[in-house]
Amino acid sequence: MATETLTLGKALNAGMRKALESDPKVVIMGEDVGKLGGVFRITDGLQKDFGDQRVIDTPLAESGIIGTAIGLAIRGYRPVCEIQFDGFVYPAYDQIVSQVAKMHYRSRGKLKIPMVIRIPFGGGIGAVEHHSESPEAYFSHTAGLKVATCANPQDAYVMIQQAIASDDPIVFLEPKRRYWEKGPVEIDQPLPEAYPLQAARVARPGTDATLIAYGPMVRTCLDAATAAAEDGRELEVIDLRTLAPLDLGLVYESVRRTGRAVVVHEAPSNIGLGAEVAARITEECFYSLESPVLRVTGFDIPYPASRVEEEYLPDLDRVLDAVDRTFGW
Repeated sequence: MATETLTLGKALNAGMRKALESDPKVVIMGEDVGKLGGVFRITDGLQKDFGDQRVIDTPLAESGIIGTAIGLAIRGYRPVCEIQFDGFVYPAYDQIVSQVAKMHYRSRGKLKIPMVIRIPFGGGIGAVEHHSESPEAYFSHTAGLKVATCANPQDAYVMIQQAIASDDPIVFLEPKRRYWEKGPVEIDQPLPEAYPLQAARVARPGTDATLIAYGPMVRTCLDAATAAAEDGRELEVIDLRTLAPLDLGLVYESVRRTGRAVVVHEAPSNIGLGAEVAARITEECFYSLESPVLRVTGFDIPYPASRVEEEYLPDLDRVLDAVDRTFGW
């Protein structure tokens, strides 16, 4: 099986290219996705190779992008919509929650909405207001939507293809700060043989405590585990991968072994994904816990200006501090 070293962004591009080649009903649409190749160049070269009827530059109107895609999906197409930045998704929020998420249920299963909404999310790139946000809890809370996020090039390549092939509407969150990180990608792996889209994965095995993360924070947790190993602690890192529905079987298994859990995400702590994960761990693993489930998150404020975002983002030191606190009980 052929393996290439790709950045996460190039892996997404390769995955979408393969989807376009495999199914003539796949169309990509969004602001500047065609001639420019997207602001992050994730769709670079696709319009040149597949034409402007399949890779479509849209007006600057997120609600219109999603509304048009709903109609295409009902008629049998598989639209892949790019929201240019996470903070730009809110004009489309009404369409996503009121139409995309409810159409299958409203039609008693007669209509399918096989569409993907790609959203670069999170911080770490020194961007201005509305360009660094973490809106995952909004969509994960919405019944009828699936929410997935990749953390490495291999998952980016496979998961975007799996999302496009799915008959369900999927919000696909891409960690923009990781677009340029490289890793090995098995480019010839058939989708049926790939790791399932809706399954968590152990990113690093360990025995002393469990770190649970997704998207951009997986790398942060892996770095924390490497640092902790120098002090003799083996931390297990679990990448959730899909946020709705949550797959927590591996998490429960891990916490029952380690007795300690720390959940890490960039979004604010208040009513975030970490709270849901912590609650479920407490329900399922109460008698195995040696300490409370702790969270390391962004703060409960609007995303700050770029010059102070490093003070806002969870980092290696904050994760290790939480691990220390779990051992202090």
